[in-house]
Amino acid sequence: MLDNIEKFASETDARVPPRRLRRGPARLMYEALAEGNLSEIQRAQASEFLVTQLQAVGRVDADLPEDVHDIHAWIQDGAERTGHAYREYLSERKIGAPRRYFDNRSHALHFLKGVAPTKLVDGAWLYGLLGHDDDPRFAELIRIYLEELGSGMPGKNHVVLYQKLLAANDCDHWQELTDDHYVQGAIQLAMACNSEDFLPEIIGFNLGYEQLPLHLPITAYELNELGIDPYYFTLHVTVDNADTGHAQRALQGLLAAQPKQGDPRAFYRRVRNGYLLNELGAGTLSVIESFDLQREIVGVFERKAVMGKHMHSDYCRVGGRSVTDWLSTPGQVPAFLGALEANGWIKRHQHPRNSRFWQLLQGDRAEMFGVFSDTEQQLIHDWISGDALWPGRGSRGEVEAGTVVFPPRQSSFRARQRFLDNQDASDPKSLTDADDKNCGERSVMLGGAELDADMRMLNEQISGSAGRRQLMSVLADWMSPALHHTKPGLMATRLFAARFNAGTR
Repeated sequence: MLDNIEKFASETDARVPPRRLRRGPARLMYEALAEGNLSEIQRAQASEFLVTQLQAVGRVDADLPEDVHDIHAWIQDGAERTGHAYREYLSERKIGAPRRYFDNRSHALHFLKGVAPTKLVDGAWLYGLLGHDDDPRFAELIRIYLEELGSGMPGKNHVVLYQKLLAANDCDHWQELTDDHYVQGAIQLAMACNSEDFLPEIIGFNLGYEQLPLHLPITAYELNELGIDPYYFTLHVTVDNADTGHAQRALQGLLAAQPKQGDPRAFYRRVRNGYLLNELGAGTLSVIESFDLQREIVGVFERKAVMGKHMHSDYCRVGGRSVTDWLSTPGQVPAFLGALEANGWIKRHQHPRNSRFWQLLQGDRAEMFGVFSDTEQQLIHDWISGDALWPGRGSRGEVEAGTVVFPPRQSSFRARQRFLDNQDASDPKSLTDADDKNCGERSVMLGGAELDADMRMLNEQISGSAGRRQLMSVLADWMSPALHHTKPGLMATRLFAARFNAGTR
């Protein structure tokens, strides 16, 4: 038994995460720029940050065509390859292959939090172009930004959607990530406030970002399987399409903005460098691959030990030591978990209900009810279940035949949503109530009596605008990465979009 405890400790102790990560330069830049209301010093620092990132990719070869006129075929070929690869993935899954990305629900939640810094500034790189709304060269790029903002509709605004996705899955507390997780978001925010100096790079970055990667439809498919709303990701699959979507508009924006005089080759070189900025920082695949279930479970108990060491009675003993003693001694959490397993409190690779420890967490009268968040309980559940969650599975990607899946397959998110929608449809009153609620929300958004301070300020600024140019400038201020997903930001976006579309028809 002691050997098992020591083995567990030796395997995990080296991977115990620090209790609090030091905020690195990318995170500091991200947090400062995300606040908005930037000073000239902050803009200059953001510009220096971009220069540093561009130097990092300066000698890297881009897979863009050498000739800008070949990009259309390049986009089409890329979309075709992604489509074929996705069909192959679906065929593999149909004959029994496991999920390619997410071993369990905890893995998927780890991913949602890991990419949050990037997703919560979605589209930010194009913000600075709003000041050119009367220049037809930038019309397609501005349209992309407006669509990233859902044209002011909360149900289509990408940041609103991701905020709701995080909240629905108890993933709001994502900030303690490594600095690498903040690099992409910091790049996008730095572009937002320096569009005049980095226009070619912004266009190139946009071109790369709007292509459809294979991981996007696979991610959506597997999140849905795990009961997590995939809409944020499926929305990007549709709006980024290579025919009429953002991928094609990104090319049109490039062709329209490239100089007709001067050196177009120098402009395109800068476009290629901006395209390569997509490769920096933690991306989808690296975040997925960074998940380590054993390390994550140790991290959860390390955090709980800070307060838990004071809350246990001495009569509660595990492996001959009090729980207080275990938790009070630095670095003992891996050994403590091993002791819980060795002494029968936790039965790995079985249904969690067979473990006494799990019973302490579940139910209204459970002794440890409320100690762990929903996300943390999911992690504990998946860790205890272990191989039972994937019986007969060997190395990643292999499945043995003739095994019984445990636990029984849960309903996908879409299946559950269809069931709920059908339930609502059978109740006429529920439809009436929903319609009344939506109408009420629309009246507030359009300027009813119950305006908050920001909405009052927006209305006052709109009323005080002298002419179209000043009005569009006022609206653009509320459409910044820091504000566009707020109530006044959404209203400003709808008003801006209506006037912009009317002026470009």
